[in-house]
Amino acid sequence: MKNCKKCWPARVTGSRREMEALITAGRVSVDGKAATLGDRVEVNAVIRVDGHQIKTRAAEEQICRVLAYHKPEGEMCTRHDPEGRPTVFDRLPKMDGARWIAVGRLDVNTSGLLLFTTDGELANRLMHPSHQVEREYAVRVFGEITEAMLQRLRKGVQLEDGLARFNKIKAAGGEGLNQWFNVTLTEGRNREVRRLWESQEVQVSRLMRVRYGDVTLDRGIPRGGWKELKLQEVNYLRGLVHMNYETESKVDLQQEGKSTRHKQAAQIRRAVKRHKELQGQEPRARTASARRKPTSSTRNSGTGSK
Repeated sequence: MKNCKKCWPARVTGSRREMEALITAGRVSVDGKAATLGDRVEVNAVIRVDGHQIKTRAAEEQICRVLAYHKPEGEMCTRHDPEGRPTVFDRLPKMDGARWIAVGRLDVNTSGLLLFTTDGELANRLMHPSHQVEREYAVRVFGEITEAMLQRLRKGVQLEDGLARFNKIKAAGGEGLNQWFNVTLTEGRNREVRRLWESQEVQVSRLMRVRYGDVTLDRGIPRGGWKELKLQEVNYLRGLVHMNYETESKVDLQQEGKSTRHKQAAQIRRAVKRHKELQGQEPRARTASARRKPTSSTRNSGTGSK
């Protein structure tokens, strides 16, 4: 049974893998018959999970929503962490009958732009290497960098899971052995940016995603905060991966008023406050450092102030 085309469960939500596990276990039926993977269902079909009927609604009735989230370091890209660490889902706005799906992952020590959407197909297409969606990172490396190293990183380096390379590498300032670079690639393998640099025996001391496609990290979004994308931005992402355009958005420019902006700003302030409460007070030295004005090299790297 596929999660698109005809209908979508309105009261049971889960990842594609979780839904497939339910079907494989024989816990899902369609019109009284056990469902199998790949089944198509009509809008008026009777779907049951463990004998309980599930309400459905046409996919066309759902509005595709996309969030741009400013992930801080220290958050896990999982819904529930067995060690109780904060996750990227903790502060997202709540929804009824749908849930946020992360477009890829950032590891616990990586910060920056992380997209979320309510459309699983959009998330899957944006992540798939076949669509060649460009990701850009600002990275600070420690070590002596030579032109030969940069050429190898552009040409391709053999990692344990295959050949990998940066599409572009651009110097972005720095002092001494601490150098900033902006790098781009079109796939999202686990820790790929770090592993590429480490293959040249240099250490990554800071890593931040600053762009996904043409969606850039808004410097006005604080760490732990988010912004919902408008219709034009949502349709840019859908067009990028050859999906039909949406006709309305939760934050359509024509409908967005002052009260709506204030409400979202209040939600973000609460989210950031909860983030600070979960993380505890930062060390005094780090807090004082964060208040310093960023250097020109940091600004050029696209990191902004954190």
